[in-house]
Amino acid sequence: MFKFLFNNNKEEGEIVMSNTKLSKTQKIKNLFNKGATVTWKQLRTVYDLRSPAAMVGKLRLQGMMIYENRSKAGVSFRVGTPSKAIIAAGITKVFGKQVSYSA
Repeated sequence: MFKFLFNNNKEEGEIVMSNTKLSKTQKIKNLFNKGATVTWKQLRTVYDLRSPAAMVGKLRLQGMMIYENRSKAGVSFRVGTPSKAIIAAGITKVFGKQVSYSA
């Protein structure tokens, strides 16, 4: 009956069930992908991060477009889509100034 729990001899086609623990990075990435606005304090207390700014920087390097909003209430982060100006600046940085042509 409980063969799947104590299956040391894994045979082909048998399902082995287990719970995998997510890393802090993956938890925060999932939170941002849901579209939530996350505060600095929330990252610090709920997700037990020593440096929320370092985590945001890490996610930015992985390609997430994370915007920072500062207000009297504190700092909050959200994921958004990059503007045309940001994309143009990135292309210019990678490929240099493009020369225009006339047809």
